[in-house]
Amino acid sequence: MSNRSQKMYGKAALALVFAILILLVTYSIFIGTVDIRSYFLPLLPSPPPGAQPLCATGPPLKVYMYDLPRRFNVGMLNRKSTEQAPVTARTWPTWPRNSGLKRQHSVEYWMMGSLLFDGDGGDGRAAVRVFDPELADAFFVPFFSSLSFNTHGHHMTDPATEIDHQLQIDVLKILGESKYWQRFGGRDHVIPLTHPNAFRFLRPQINASIQIVVDFGRYPHVMSNLSKDVVSPYVHVVNSFTDDNHSNPYESRTTLLFFQGRTFRKDEGIVRVKLAKFLAGYDDVHYERSVATGDNIKASSQRMRSSKFCLHPAGDTPSSCRLFDAVVSHCVPVIVSDEIELPFEDEIDYTKFSLFFSFKEALEPGYMVDQLRKFPKDRWIEMWRQLSAISHHFEFHYPPEKEDAVNMLWRQVKHKLPAVKLAVHRNRRLKIPDWWRRRK
Repeated sequence: MSNRSQKMYGKAALALVFAILILLVTYSIFIGTVDIRSYFLPLLPSPPPGAQPLCATGPPLKVYMYDLPRRFNVGMLNRKSTEQAPVTARTWPTWPRNSGLKRQHSVEYWMMGSLLFDGDGGDGRAAVRVFDPELADAFFVPFFSSLSFNTHGHHMTDPATEIDHQLQIDVLKILGESKYWQRFGGRDHVIPLTHPNAFRFLRPQINASIQIVVDFGRYPHVMSNLSKDVVSPYVHVVNSFTDDNHSNPYESRTTLLFFQGRTFRKDEGIVRVKLAKFLAGYDDVHYERSVATGDNIKASSQRMRSSKFCLHPAGDTPSSCRLFDAVVSHCVPVIVSDEIELPFEDEIDYTKFSLFFSFKEALEPGYMVDQLRKFPKDRWIEMWRQLSAISHHFEFHYPPEKEDAVNMLWRQVKHKLPAVKLAVHRNRRLKIPDWWRRRK
């Protein structure tokens, strides 16, 4: 065979092989076994190490927001202002820097801001505002119930609490006149209630709504529960540790276990006084009783950044803000709370970056400190990396950012809506509501 013939046969064979490969790849893409991006977009950035895989959500949730006068929301941020027109994206105020611990209950502010933001919707937002209620998947009530409690007679015996009471009466009157509230009894309405005393005078009247809460410690399960409500993180009050890039983070954090805060609490929080006794006398444990002044918050921030583990005992309710202060400080949380519920737990596995002790374990003399001292360095470093990877899910921004805390909350609301529809449809046709509960 001549050289020319050999070359011709060789080219034909290569063409055949190439055609077969193209056919196989095309078929694989068609049946879904090959990701074409891995062939043609090899330089796309990979997710950060330890990043949590999050659920696909589809199109953003369509939310109708009531136009309430400012006295129900941002008017409480500046009580000297006489402006009462509903706030817009152009007039949206910044959260005040000197708000102290009020910031931890400001979820209502960030959720409202996310709906006012007039971006184009292609920025990773989980919810967008619609102005036609007929198009809405859910309805948002922009009443700052937590800020109202904190602003109007915070000590409950103060006569100013009547202002908070009247605001609750007024907002319920507005809702009661809405055909969209009446339609399903408020089941598809979203109401933030992150302070345990928020909406305290008339809370049973919004029982059917999707409530945004930080835990279920203050109310019975028939009023607040995981089947209909969304657990939110507190808004952290310490500054985020954005430049945590130490080459040896384990050795740079010289304190084993850190806690700073009030020790005299109610209900589950009585564990704090007991822990003070059991943790006294350890050179590598910092357990300090203090109140949340500006200086103490700054000191706490620095100490969290220099500690391997940060203690999170229950407060007046099963949760407290310091858990999320620890997360954004990349200090491995040590959670002591038998009844705590955690935000976004259907998407985030807290055991990858937190440790959990029961009350019984935590109050066994020497047990918890011994376990922390024996905790392997490589496992701690992996938890520290996980904290760095997931902490953005606990940040609140305006404008909202992709997969930040506000967008995560709206995704959780979207997850609750199928159960809302189920309850609505069942109630329309049942003659004996929940008859199956009585079956033996």
